[in-house]
Amino acid sequence: MDPVQINERWCKGCGICVAFCPAHALKMEGDKSRPVPGACKVCGLCELYCPDLAITVDLGQKPAKIAKGA
Repeated sequence: MDPVQINERWCKGCGICVAFCPAHALKMEGDKSRPVPGACKVCGLCELYCPDLAITVDLGQKPAKIAKGA
């Protein structure tokens, strides 16, 4: 399971989480933010900056491993 969970009812599609994610682990699809599977580094910035409190990050999960050269 991805460490980033987005409450679709609360997400207003502002894109702030996408802009602040240093791992590019979020993307906009239509009018909602969506996690990019396996990209999250579990930093929690998206949860911190979401003005609608629509994101939760399971900080207990280990970050995804990115292959060298990716």
